[in-house]
Formats: sequence, structure tokens, C-alpha cells
Amino acid sequence: MSRRAAGLRAWLLQRISAVYLALFVVYYLLAGEAGGGYAAWRAWLAQPLPLLAMALFFIAVGIHAWVGMRDVIVDYVHHAGLRLLLLSIVGLVLLASLVWVFLALAEVSR
Repeated sequence: MSRRAAGLRAWLLQRISAVYLALFVVYYLLAGEAGGGYAAWRAWLAQPLPLLAMALFFIAVGIHAWVGMRDVIVDYVHHAGLRLLLLSIVGLVLLASLVWVFLALAEVSR
């Protein structure tokens, strides 16, 4: 894959994830239990479709954050070792955050 195609793929991932994030927020505000309290929110997430939509929301957040942070680090950190370290830290933090979110969603959906 050429460098130009990799940039296009990152650009598309950023835009697609942003669109999904915006659509999910609208969906949550219209169909979700935004003001109903914890019990209503938990009952809403006990249904399969909202739970899947919420999981996809957090995947999109992770993708969006990774592409954005990766681009900033690659553009502004010129030392290769430091760039690798920062990219590794960001990747591990995002991965740990996703694991934590999925464990929380699994607990809420029970």
C-alpha cells in the first residue's frame, strides 16, 4: 500500500467515525434514556440494539482518537524513538480504555 493510500484510509476512518459518533449522539438523545436515571439507562442497555450501538460508539471513539493522536504525533514528534514510545503509550491507553468499556457494558447488560 502506498503512503498516499494510507493517508486516504486514515482520512476516511476519521470521517466515518465522526459521522457515526454524531449519529449515535442524536440516536441516544432521541431514543435513549438521556434523562431517565441509572435504572432507565441500564434497562435501555439491556436490549441488544442499544447495547450494540453503544459498543460501536466506543469503538468509533477509539478509532477516532487513535487516528487523530497518531497524526499529531507523526507530524510533530520528529525523533523516531520518542515517536514510537508515544504511539505505544497512546495505543495501550486506548486499548485499555476499550477493554474497560466493554467490561462495563458486559456488566450493565446482565
